[in-house]
Amino acid sequence: MDSDTKKKKEIGEIIQNRRKSREIVQIDLAEIAGISPRTLRGIENGTANPELETLLRICKVLGMELHLEVIR
Repeated sequence: MDSDTKKKKEIGEIIQNRRKSREIVQIDLAEIAGISPRTLRGIENGTANPELETLLRICKVLGMELHLEVIR
């Protein structure tokens, strides 16, 4: 498994864990965030390649922040 795949899986797990801890079902999170349930499933499974805007919407609904780090 390459580095990008690992990172997508990790992001998906973080989103899924937060969603579950807030007791929100996938279909409700997708609707509130303005994305399709299929897209959310892909993100949580680590198979989707979401746009930054999509991740920001999900994070906002879940009360999370997205931080970017410059790698040298």
